[in-house]
Amino acid sequence: MKVPFADLSRQYVALKAQIDAAIAEVIRDSSFIRGPHVDLFEKKFAELIGVSNCVSCANGTDAIYIVLKGLGIGLGDEVITTAHSWISTSETITQAGARVVFVDTEPDTFCIDPKQIEKKITKKTKAIIPVHLYGHPADMDPILDLAEKYGLKVIEDCAQAHLAKYKSKIVGTLGDAATFSFYPGKNLGAMGDAGCIVTNDFALADFCATYARHGGKNEHVMEGINSRMDGLQAAILNAKMDFLHTWTEERKSIAQHYNQELSKTPGLICPIVRPDCSHVYHLYVIQHEKRDDLREHLHQHGVSTVLNYPKALPFYRAYSYLKHSSSDFPTAHNHQTKILSIPIFPFMKENEIKTVINTIKSFSI
Repeated sequence: MKVPFADLSRQYVALKAQIDAAIAEVIRDSSFIRGPHVDLFEKKFAELIGVSNCVSCANGTDAIYIVLKGLGIGLGDEVITTAHSWISTSETITQAGARVVFVDTEPDTFCIDPKQIEKKITKKTKAIIPVHLYGHPADMDPILDLAEKYGLKVIEDCAQAHLAKYKSKIVGTLGDAATFSFYPGKNLGAMGDAGCIVTNDFALADFCATYARHGGKNEHVMEGINSRMDGLQAAILNAKMDFLHTWTEERKSIAQHYNQELSKTPGLICPIVRPDCSHVYHLYVIQHEKRDDLREHLHQHGVSTVLNYPKALPFYRAYSYLKHSSSDFPTAHNHQTKILSIPIFPFMKENEIKTVINTIKSFSI
């Protein structure tokens, strides 16, 4: 049998009545840009995360860029972030006019290693962007301690970590601001691009909302950008949001099953969860010494996989000007050849889960 990496159509079928009704309402009212559905989304998501302000925008990448602008970060500044992430995290730093400074990752969580941050801090450093990668929270306490010590801002990149918890606190509530993506495949996904910023800083939220909407409607107090959430996407997200807790538990259940069945497989390392954290498994990423051979074995048996991500950020041509070598980020470099994302998504069937497990077990190192 074939096992998809993810199947969003199953989610739609399960919520067809709610989603179709939400879309019909937007069309009926012609509330395509901003409007009541977006307002409701911002209210509901702020309450879900537990923050004072939610500012919707067009996508998760814009969200990071807008926050950087809101914090006054630009030319001559430096921003520290992880060597292992999607490029949205780092490219927005450059787009804001600052210089990206990469830090290596922890061997077990794939998140930024707090122990290696301080040596990268200079007089030009203005902020740290930890990424809660794959759905596992970064180790925030030491990061926040460093930020307080050096007067730095902290922007949480929560694109893959909706409802993940660090020491009982939902990620997105720990730093000065946080950003979320609602790309269709995310744990809470739209049917197109969408994103948001959350913060308890009312002045920052006001700037971000203004900047994302051309610097203000009618009275332009600044030059901004056009980054507005579509009414359709907001309505769809509102329909899905009530199910996020249930879907998160389904992801955790599948992950627990994988852990139980695969943890003793020779040559394979299952993802860990730090004791004080809650992993929401946007991705279930294993490590294997013969990753490419295992991936081909899975492909031959109909199991889809993805490499998230095939290269650590400092080693892409886009960052060749930084002149980094593998020795600068040994952990992230090592992960490049070992990580493999296997299927995990709500509505995954029991026989599909068994097929993934049995196919991996049948691979001989």
